[in-house]
Amino acid sequence: MGFASGFATSVAGVIKMDSLICKTLSSKGSPPQLMISCKPTGNKRIIMKRGVSSLNPRCNFEPQVLVANNNNKNDFSSRASSFSALEQLKSSPSSALDRYSRGKSSILVIGLSFHTAPVDMREKLAITEAEWPRAIEELCGLNHIEEAAVLSTCNRMEIYVVALSWHRGIIEVTEWMSKTSGIPVSELRHHLFLLRDNDATQHLFQVSAGLDSLVLGEGQILAQVKQVVKVGEGVAGFGRNIGDLFKRAISVGKEVRTKTNIAAGAVSVGSAAVELALMKLPESSSFPTARMLVIGAGKMGKLVIKHLIAKGCTKMVVVNRSQDRVDDICKEFNSIEIIYKPMSEMLACASEADVIFTSTSSETPLFMKEHVEGLSPVRPRLFIDVSVPRNVGSCVSGLETANVYNVDDLKEVVAANKEERHRKAMEAQTIIADGCKQFEALRNSLETVPTIKNLRAYAEKIRVAELEECLSKMGEDISKKTRRAVDDLSRGLMNKILHCPMQHLRCDGSDDSRNLGEILENMHALNRMFNLET
Repeated sequence: MGFASGFATSVAGVIKMDSLICKTLSSKGSPPQLMISCKPTGNKRIIMKRGVSSLNPRCNFEPQVLVANNNNKNDFSSRASSFSALEQLKSSPSSALDRYSRGKSSILVIGLSFHTAPVDMREKLAITEAEWPRAIEELCGLNHIEEAAVLSTCNRMEIYVVALSWHRGIIEVTEWMSKTSGIPVSELRHHLFLLRDNDATQHLFQVSAGLDSLVLGEGQILAQVKQVVKVGEGVAGFGRNIGDLFKRAISVGKEVRTKTNIAAGAVSVGSAAVELALMKLPESSSFPTARMLVIGAGKMGKLVIKHLIAKGCTKMVVVNRSQDRVDDICKEFNSIEIIYKPMSEMLACASEADVIFTSTSSETPLFMKEHVEGLSPVRPRLFIDVSVPRNVGSCVSGLETANVYNVDDLKEVVAANKEERHRKAMEAQTIIADGCKQFEALRNSLETVPTIKNLRAYAEKIRVAELEECLSKMGEDISKKTRRAVDDLSRGLMNKILHCPMQHLRCDGSDDSRNLGEILENMHALNRMFNLET
């Protein structure tokens, strides 16, 4: 079989660029073949799953799951033949190779997050930071994957790749994820999302900006994106396209946080309780040194402790029915001093406290008017009650020695902050759109770089040859000043002549009147006119 016919049979027969059809190849004895038709529309996440998902309102997909014939006994040999043809393509100088390999590679993101998958599935697919380099190398060892990166956190596991053939790249990455996690492809595809090129870029920028997080605007994800770059540097498969993508995502994430301040304001009851305490303490009190009392070591109590630590608190007293939970919290937050006290000492501890957080499941109030009146006389204490039913009786609010806030007060703060964050998220989308445009222009500019270099080298060769001939005619006795003047003249002429062609080859996004198609036409015309490709 000749190369052209082999190419047509093994590759073109499977790849149809006018159809978004992904065909899962399998060997004999494997589960039935699957064809997943994904129709991306704008910036919509594609979920490879039957039906319509309500997990994420930004997800939109129109999949068609079809069962293909599994009786073909030559599946394995067909795959081997396909890969063999691919190797021929990679080593052949033919025009077919030019059409196949010199087309612009695609950036893909294939993954799952808290939007699409439960925590037990995310745990199976999670890849530790120490394993990221190995994962990148394995992914780049696949036939159609040129570059790769892994973003694996508690809320998401996303694989970013540059694929020579995007539809084959989807198959290879999905099979790799299945092999790594032990989850069958048939089960995995119900939870995966897929985005390509500009949609993939926009998704990563939104992730980096905190717009795709469980808590809108949270800042931890930006540090995790930075870590991807830090770990990827030095790994062969973390190439220029993927590297530039993640570095641009970091810049966009920083810009969103700087210009919109989207992370400002508490968006959970626990964080709101601590921020309220910070605001209501007298100016004469230092938050880190204020005497903090947390009553209750359950889920909400632990969140309050966590946010207190985040705000700089280094010492607190925790009152709880049992010591076991407090000991567990002490082990988790071992950098601060947490003192356990039993419920029998609650009132004595309250006498010594400046701020009292209550978060127990008690059905009757822990503090009544007579309890608070019996506490040692100090400046008004701050009671922040995050319990339902309330732990602080409504009668306490009328005392001059107590300022009481309950969960309804906190919810108002949280709702206002969430509304403000959503408004800022709309502002952030403009920054992200500009970032996507700049990154796309950067990728497009890479296509014309070889032509720009070759054209300049071609002109420089002519300039040097003509300069030498000119200087030889002028004789040996010309001065250095004259030589330099003639050299400068030749360089100036060359640069001025090249200026317009170079401008028509540049694609940096600054000239909206010139589209990519026109620039590529100019590139091909110059290559033909000056025979630059050779």
